[in-house]
Amino acid sequence: MDYKIYFEKAQKASRSTTSLAKEKINSVLLDLGLALVSSADEILNANTKDLAKMPIEDPKYDRLKLTLDRIEGIAKDIQNVAKLNSPLGDVLSTKTLENQLHIQKVRVPLGTVGVIYEARPNVTADVFSLCFKTGNVAVLKGGSDAEFSNVAITKVIHQVLERHQINIDVLTLLPVERAATEALLNARGFVDVLIPRGSQSLINYVRENSKIPVIETGAGIVHTYFDETGDLEKGKAIILNAKTRRVSVCNALDCVLVNEGRLNDLSVLLLPLAEKEVELFVDERSYEVLKASYPSTLLNLALPEHFGTEFLSLKMAVKVVKDLNEALDHISNYSSKHSEAIISEDANHVAQFLNQVDAAAVYANTSTAFTDGAQFGLGAEIGISTQKLHARGPMGLEELTSYKWIVQGNGQVRR
Repeated sequence: MDYKIYFEKAQKASRSTTSLAKEKINSVLLDLGLALVSSADEILNANTKDLAKMPIEDPKYDRLKLTLDRIEGIAKDIQNVAKLNSPLGDVLSTKTLENQLHIQKVRVPLGTVGVIYEARPNVTADVFSLCFKTGNVAVLKGGSDAEFSNVAITKVIHQVLERHQINIDVLTLLPVERAATEALLNARGFVDVLIPRGSQSLINYVRENSKIPVIETGAGIVHTYFDETGDLEKGKAIILNAKTRRVSVCNALDCVLVNEGRLNDLSVLLLPLAEKEVELFVDERSYEVLKASYPSTLLNLALPEHFGTEFLSLKMAVKVVKDLNEALDHISNYSSKHSEAIISEDANHVAQFLNQVDAAAVYANTSTAFTDGAQFGLGAEIGISTQKLHARGPMGLEELTSYKWIVQGNGQVRR
């Protein structure tokens, strides 16, 4: 199959998006939110077909699964995006030179945004809403595991676009075959940026093989350090929420680091996890404390590979550290630079942690579950970037823009 036709249509559509009135864009997005909810039965039926192909114990199962509540949540995020101010056309700086040239730095769309993703059907709607709001065209390559769900959601989006007399090529869903992935990786000249959403192996493959600039939305290997001054009640609630709120997402907690001065509080700190049947992989000092209270069927001595693992399930590592500096060293060695947290009542320790941890989102005395575009007030997110160039952390509307220089004169020539 010649996939070039998809990219040519997308590129052509991108030339028309910047001329759409903001009121028109918002109207489409508000309509889409309603349409997704009214089409929930069709989307859920399609999703059931996808779920039937995946073992329920697969960590991706929860991400793949849609419910009416989740569809309503997707719709609400889209409607929130509609209500946000568009960054397009924002003047970032302006100046007039001595020769009377007037120069402005103005926000513009990235252009055509390609996204390769796995079992995350919500990405289809989220990416479209953010790209459409910012004048970008989206070219999506979903995995075969979410094929029916992605097609059903795309169908609804295209129906809404047609009702508003907008070119449906502003959203392209490529076929599921692997050849389409290879074509997208090589669509230089048609696609301006590529964003992978999925496992570390997918992200690595895209980064290593793409001919297009890549924004990495990396895996989340997430730590929380319980300091010698940490509040026990805060710690219990924060760790439980960060680990169990939704285990299959990238902001879920993977490793608790405990100051050795609080070793006697470890059983109480982690007791709520036992009620949720969280399986622990702990170092020897933790094991000696926990073996008397934590269920033996859920308690294991950790192997080296358990530290630095993104579990995406009801599993978690635990390690005792001497002090804050040892915790910082451990995080530096194993972090994926996604989200890291400290629980401490010592203002100096908090400041040191926030300043020295190299991650996209760094927390003090709260759950890493908040690393999310909607929670950060971005409406929705196109991903959580773990790199430092162009964008970092949850990517919303501003992160889907670039800028250009607009120079206006009155006959000036350079000498």
